[in-house]
Amino acid sequence: MAEPSVSRESLAKADQPPNAIRVLLADRHTLVRAGIRALLEQIDEVKVVAEGTGGRPTLELIEEFDPHILLLDLTMRGHNGLELLREIANKFPDVRVIVLTLQDNEEFAGLALRAGASGFISKKGASNELELAVKAVAKGEEYLGSEVSKLATLKYLKSAASAIVLNVLTDRQREVLQMIAEGHTTKEIARRLNISVKTVESHRAQTMERLNIHDVVGLVRYAIKTGLVEIDQ
Repeated sequence: MAEPSVSRESLAKADQPPNAIRVLLADRHTLVRAGIRALLEQIDEVKVVAEGTGGRPTLELIEEFDPHILLLDLTMRGHNGLELLREIANKFPDVRVIVLTLQDNEEFAGLALRAGASGFISKKGASNELELAVKAVAKGEEYLGSEVSKLATLKYLKSAASAIVLNVLTDRQREVLQMIAEGHTTKEIARRLNISVKTVESHRAQTMERLNIHDVVGLVRYAIKTGLVEIDQ
């Protein structure tokens, strides 16, 4: 008689210590994931239940493995990380998200926190910050890495005068802007988004007008500055 099948979830949880902090790791770089996982496995009471490359599959991994914390790289090719973060916050409000990024500017931190993140740490930060972030967020606190000025970020978030220019764009315009910055041609963007070339050109023109930017190079620089894309280092 065949033994009953065991789900991937039950296998993942079988060796977890009591009260373990379940962590899901999502980053598109294999070596980065390996390094972060090695650091996580040195932290008491932390269990890495799964890892993935980010993007839409992250939603499926959250549903399958039910993590307490998601470590998420927002800069994913072909995906808008901030939109994904908002979707996670809406669909899985109990999952606390810590953003991992090479972007360490205050504006990007503000965007991530407003989109639903509970923590924000730079990949350029000290390795011990990972443990500090995980344990703080697991207790329901927020954590901002030392690479970002906490005081300046909180001031930025609370000031009504410090409106984020990126918010003047529609979701579709942000998608088009991200893909332009990633180097996709107009035809490629149209195919990926299932819209016409003319519509892509219209979104690009409207984006330039709203941001007061007059060329594609300027759009790329702006996308990098705001963290929609990052330069691989």
